[in-house]
Amino acid sequence: MGLQKKINFLFIALLLVTFASAQNKPASPAAVANGKINGASITINYSSPSVKGREIWGKLVPFNKVWRAGANDATTFETDKDLTIEGSKLPSGKYSFFVIPNEKECIIIFNKEAKQWGAYKYKEKDDQIRVTVKQQPTDLSAESLIYTIKENSIVLSWEKWSIPISVK
Repeated sequence: MGLQKKINFLFIALLLVTFASAQNKPASPAAVANGKINGASITINYSSPSVKGREIWGKLVPFNKVWRAGANDATTFETDKDLTIEGSKLPSGKYSFFVIPNEKECIIIFNKEAKQWGAYKYKEKDDQIRVTVKQQPTDLSAESLIYTIKENSIVLSWEKWSIPISVK
């Protein structure tokens, strides 16, 4: 085989491997947010969908319906110490985390059934706590959903919304 044929063969092989690898990337990759608030270790496991030119709030994520606060499996929230979330006590443990958004505010839900696929089998009777927060419109658009653990809050950011949750 001549040198040019070997180069062509290697180039085609590289293209095929690159194409095959690109096909295996999830549309909503797994992500983790870790942090500490008042000595409590907090871990949020979620899948991070992207906007991809879609209208998110009120469309892709309908208003007044339970949303898994991510993609794929329900988002999970784990703390090794009791916390106070927006004035309500959340015992240490692992929870599924849901949001019910609407035009003016969001209901934040910590549900005792930690392992769930989406919100399809969500049961309100298993809620540990529910709190209400006001979302904040942002000028900058977050392409991928992200959770940020700050000194006294957790913030869910996606598209042109920021949803801050007070934590003590």
